Amino acid sequence: MLEGILSREELDALPRRWQVIGDVLLVRIDNVLEEHWSKIGDAFLTLYPWVKGVAIDCGVHGRLREPDIRVIAGEVGETFHRENGCIFKLDPSKVIFSPGNLTERVRISKLGGDEDVLDMFAGIGYFSIPMAKHARPRRILAIELNPISFGYLVENIRLNHVEDIIQPLLGDCARLSPEGAFDRVIMGYLDAYQYLEQGIRALKEEGGILHYHESVPARLYPERPVKRIMDLCKSLGRVCEIKQVRKVK
Repeated sequence: MLEGILSREELDALPRRWQVIGDVLLVRIDNVLEEHWSKIGDAFLTLYPWVKGVAIDCGVHGRLREPDIRVIAGEVGETFHRENGCIFKLDPSKVIFSPGNLTERVRISKLGGDEDVLDMFAGIGYFSIPMAKHARPRRILAIELNPISFGYLVENIRLNHVEDIIQPLLGDCARLSPEGAFDRVIMGYLDAYQYLEQGIRALKEEGGILHYHESVPARLYPERPVKRIMDLCKSLGRVCEIKQVRKVK
């Protein structure tokens, strides 16, 4: 589609993967192609006729995990994304959604039946809503710091009819996570280490399961996250067993 427009070197630099969220396509493109971004965006619109906007994913910044994107074709705004029997309303220019975590979200959605669950970084409901729909826990306390993400979380709870299970709470999980109250704690945040103590303390005294996520350099995997959990549990007087370690993405 772009042959005859781009040189062979530029064609070789084209991205090999991208993600479609609702009717928005997000892609990472090398800066060497900057003068052709609009042409590449138009090519994506032709390739995916239902897509209304194409944007370059420039990453996430800040404590509120705000996306940094640059629209190169069409328009990017609110959309509805369907996944694993759930529907999510969001604006990819304002809140994050990572299809790369799909396998982990599907796996966790099958867990937590008849449990008390804490989702410390709920976002728009990536983990809480599928779990509420499929596993039906007793309750899920879903905490989110970003007010925009929280607004979508509340709306997505309503859209998926799980108001009886999920209690949304706006604020900092470091301050708002109750201690000794949960059978399962989800820490779906790549910089979760600074909140690990709160996650461990939130588990019931008789024990529970912690889903801990961390961005780890390849040379430190899996030793660093395992050691961090073991050392902190020991310092808190808790006994722990590592059930499983896996690469999510």
